[in-house]
Amino acid sequence: QVQLVESGGGLVQAGGSLRLSCAASGRTFSTYAMGWFRQAPGKEREFVAAIKWNAGSTYYADSVEGRFAISRDNANNTLYLEMNSLKTEDTAVYYCAATPYGTGWRTGGAYLYWGQGTQVTVSS
Repeated sequence: QVQLVESGGGLVQAGGSLRLSCAASGRTFSTYAMGWFRQAPGKEREFVAAIKWNAGSTYYADSVEGRFAISRDNANNTLYLEMNSLKTEDTAVYYCAATPYGTGWRTGGAYLYWGQGTQVTVSS
């Protein structure tokens, strides 16, 4: 089992940057693919980014491609999301998630473990 705790959210002006972290417990972190999802008020949860267990491959939603970067530090059981050029439409609760599966990383249903979320608010 994997427990996930996000941090790093906050209030930032449009055009600014934030770095989210996700601390994972358990010795098997390096065997899971990891993802970031977000949910804005009144909207469905949506995929943001995913990274393979060995960081060999990364995947992004079109809306964040070129602005966000997902990375991981397997030695320290930590997942990151570097967010640059933030827009007001990036405002949401951001969740990290872990999956043991080799496919379906853009779909929330593929993930077995979820964090509690961290709020990101981008002001105009």
